[in-house]
Amino acid sequence: MVEQLQREDYVVTARAKGVPPWRILLRHALPNSLFGLITLVALNLGTLVGAVAIIEPIFSLPGVGAILIQSITNHDVPVVEGIVVVFAVVVVLANLLADVLYAVLDPRIRYERSAS
Repeated sequence: MVEQLQREDYVVTARAKGVPPWRILLRHALPNSLFGLITLVALNLGTLVGAVAIIEPIFSLPGVGAILIQSITNHDVPVVEGIVVVFAVVVVLANLLADVLYAVLDPRIRYERSAS
């Protein structure tokens, strides 16, 4: 965000027009700075969800990760498959949410329908 406030032309232009600093921050710099954060969170969510399976048994916390490890140990395939599917759905929905947020933050981004 600091780079956006110092170097981008639209921030310099807004300052030259006399726009208040808080409005420059909220209307110009913040939405453009959020793209990197949204991408980082969406890409790292898979790692965070996978880490649950390691962290919970280490600290003896009850939860999905502990159930997953116990099910793997007991060769309980349907439970393992169910938990993996739930984890996969969470990651896919997070990436979908990231794509929708891109379109909300930048109106130039439009997703076209495919001609079927």
